Amino acid sequence: MMFQFSKRLLTQVDKRQLWKMAYIFGWKGTQAIWQFKRRLKKGVYFPPFLHISITNSCNLHCQGCWVDVAGPTKRIEADDLNRIINEAKKYGNRFFGILGGEPFMHPRLLQVLAQHRDCYFQVFTNGHLITDEIAKELRRIGNTTPLISIEGSSKVSDERRGRGNVLAKTLEGLDHCVRHRLFTGVATSVCRSNIDDLVTEAWLGELSEYGVHYVWYYIYRPIGPKPSPELALSPEQIQRVREFIVKVRRKAPLLVIDAYWDDKGQAICPMATGISHHIGPYGDIEPCPIIQFARESIYDYKSLYEALTQSEFIKDFRKTAAKHTRGCILLERPDIVRDLVNKHGARDTSGRMRGLQELEAMQPCHSQFHPDAGIPEEQWMYRIAKKNWFFGFGAYN
Repeated sequence: MMFQFSKRLLTQVDKRQLWKMAYIFGWKGTQAIWQFKRRLKKGVYFPPFLHISITNSCNLHCQGCWVDVAGPTKRIEADDLNRIINEAKKYGNRFFGILGGEPFMHPRLLQVLAQHRDCYFQVFTNGHLITDEIAKELRRIGNTTPLISIEGSSKVSDERRGRGNVLAKTLEGLDHCVRHRLFTGVATSVCRSNIDDLVTEAWLGELSEYGVHYVWYYIYRPIGPKPSPELALSPEQIQRVREFIVKVRRKAPLLVIDAYWDDKGQAICPMATGISHHIGPYGDIEPCPIIQFARESIYDYKSLYEALTQSEFIKDFRKTAAKHTRGCILLERPDIVRDLVNKHGARDTSGRMRGLQELEAMQPCHSQFHPDAGIPEEQWMYRIAKKNWFFGFGAYN
């Protein structure tokens, strides 16, 4: 597996892209984790990785999406986005996840990426707006990996994403990325309507043939204005996804990523460990992208560091989530999320102003936490990486 994957990287990805990925994401990202660990010893939580939703605008309307794409357009302006990144860099951060809506609807995204050549960005996108010119510019900038969402066959994609001809347009954007030799990923929210099609070796083989270099699987979360809870996975299906990920890592010619299990196969929540938090398109500082409540904003404090390290709301969320589950507190216990929001007087940051009603209407469902059914990593590279750089950080002690 590693020989095939290494050969593909060396022959398919721009060499400057590879160097920046290895140095900034690999080496600098490792240093960010070390700094995070040192801060933890002092009881200070400032995440080494930040996810930033830069706009709520999107050209699709997906099932289970938490973003209010039908509402008035809101985005973090470039000056504020640069300020966030610069402040985070002071504390070792060099990796940022850029989300939306659809990030490529932000008019100055490329300029921001180009302004921070010492950082590495993962842009979560549906791929529809990645033209040949944009892919060419991403290659020139050299510090960005597009993570393109594919949700199933043509029929399933149209159903899941609220428009027609979705898959063909996504594959067109994917093709532009591959032709311009970008390090390119595909993300899939695994649900009942796509698990049989996409959680298969045949699908990974197809992606490899397309020129995709990594795949990120995560489980479907029935939230937002169009939650579609009938698509949520059963416990058995979630275990099936985990078992597939572990087994296929030994032979797939691409990386298979997850962010929800440690090296021993124990569930983790990145928010509960403190390794990552989220800034929404209104500038609100949220526990994670899918929990749209906040007390603090990037506009309320002198610095991002001060806002994150002094937030009692974020602190209580981390501790309470870790106390009740190693999985997703929102999926399993929306009642606890509601109580935390009321306790701290947190405001609704969804733009819909129906966050509490949506919490009240949510039916608890299963997340990645199965206390008696952990499946440890088998592939040595993933096992070492997770053991040293992506684990519970003491959150569950």
